[in-house]
Amino acid sequence: MSDMGYTFAVAYIRALEGQLFSQSTIEQLMACKDYKAALDFVVDKGWGGLDTPKDADAILAVEEDKIWETIRSLSVPMETFDVLSYPNVFHNLKTAVKEAYLGELHDDFYYKGTEPSMTELRDIMAKKDFAKLPGNMGAAAQEAFETLAHTGDGQLCDVIIDRACLDAIDRAGKDSEEDSIKRYAEAIVAVTDIKIAVRCQKTGKSVEFMHRALQPTGGIDTERLAKAAASGFDSILEFLSSARFAEAAEALRQSPSAFERWCDDYMMQMLRQEKYEVFSIGPLVAYILARENEIKTVGIILSGKLNGLSDDSIRERIRVMYV
Repeated sequence: MSDMGYTFAVAYIRALEGQLFSQSTIEQLMACKDYKAALDFVVDKGWGGLDTPKDADAILAVEEDKIWETIRSLSVPMETFDVLSYPNVFHNLKTAVKEAYLGELHDDFYYKGTEPSMTELRDIMAKKDFAKLPGNMGAAAQEAFETLAHTGDGQLCDVIIDRACLDAIDRAGKDSEEDSIKRYAEAIVAVTDIKIAVRCQKTGKSVEFMHRALQPTGGIDTERLAKAAASGFDSILEFLSSARFAEAAEALRQSPSAFERWCDDYMMQMLRQEKYEVFSIGPLVAYILARENEIKTVGIILSGKLNGLSDDSIRERIRVMYV
């Protein structure tokens, strides 16, 4: 699609950006006295549908669907956005592999609207027809299933598929002609590598384990990252501070919640440069991720109010908004 072909789509997305929740709107939602009042607030903002139950999960699911309904309505090449769905696609693959191993079905564990679908994944796993899976999913599914069957190690199964997901994202970024997709892929791989290293440090994983889990790209030296994580908490903080991720180190010092928030905020900061694009797919990518961030943040607030968390505890988890 030519650059000029995106002009209408970008103009339409620019208009929709005005409906995104600002930091001020999030503050208004935080000010709601309880879960019911907060739920009423988002419904009054147009969230959900006419037949949607007055339930946070149902409303948030409808909003997720609205993202892709909007993008499909713009008549842009949908395959361009495939990489954005990879985290959900590979999550579904993990679910299908574990279902096949355990002989149990869990429909609620699947993300909807992905390809291959839940039904297709289950059929492939039942027949062990791994070659029908696209890209590197087949090899990852076979290795993960055989590993699980021989060792019963669910964590190692996850590592195999998560690494395949990072590899697919990295490859898609390198192969794409769109700068925004390249930037997205590099950023998400780097952030995910940092998250993996932090978890490995907390659980005492070896450097060898981390080499298997980390994707050696994404603008970060994973060899040094793994060694730092294996050396202890202070070492990983020192590495991050020296590798342009000082804010990540500071967030880690504060709390796990603050660190998780930094991970999402880093992506939002990366996306802000797309606001100045006019003739590219960048603003559409930014809008999709901004809406996902918005939905996650609203979900955090609703869940916090439902479970009686303090405002301070909820605020620690609130993400930075795109607008």
